[in-house]
Amino acid sequence: MPGTVPQLDDKQVDQAQLDPGSYYLTGKHGNIYGNELPGDSPATRAQILARGQQRYNIYCTPCHSMVGDGNGMIVQRGYKRPPSFHVQRLKNAPLGWFYDVISNGFGGMPDYAAQVKPADRWAIAAYIRALQLSQNAPETDVAEADRTKLSKPSEEDGIKIPETSLKPPATVSQPESGVKR
Repeated sequence: MPGTVPQLDDKQVDQAQLDPGSYYLTGKHGNIYGNELPGDSPATRAQILARGQQRYNIYCTPCHSMVGDGNGMIVQRGYKRPPSFHVQRLKNAPLGWFYDVISNGFGGMPDYAAQVKPADRWAIAAYIRALQLSQNAPETDVAEADRTKLSKPSEEDGIKIPETSLKPPATVSQPESGVKR
């Protein structure tokens, strides 16, 4: 309404949310993509990543898959495959670039600005970075006490390995349909 001042939920980020050229709404400092997460703090990081995972699972997995390899369900149905988040080019991409792509689209990917609010776009960008780290973590990043868990699971761990996982599938013959031509 004319003469009113917009008020948003978080007074600390009101200014950034109202400035269309802000880092919060563009992912850029001027013309350069930033690599920091707005509003990030150790106290909120777990919440941001949890929200990012939730939103990623809803909006991104159909194309990018749960692990970010670009082999989602619609790709398996014939749509063009997006690049894996695990290629070096995207592992080097700053968070602001992911935010910008979610906001404005890129190549065959449409923009998601109408579906995903800015805070959730940042959360998804942060989750993509966590996905990249999880899929490419060196063994030295795992606590020494937990490294033995990286080997093949055993039944002592409470995990039953199905026999079908240890053998190749048998050749299955097709039954005759009974229809004569």
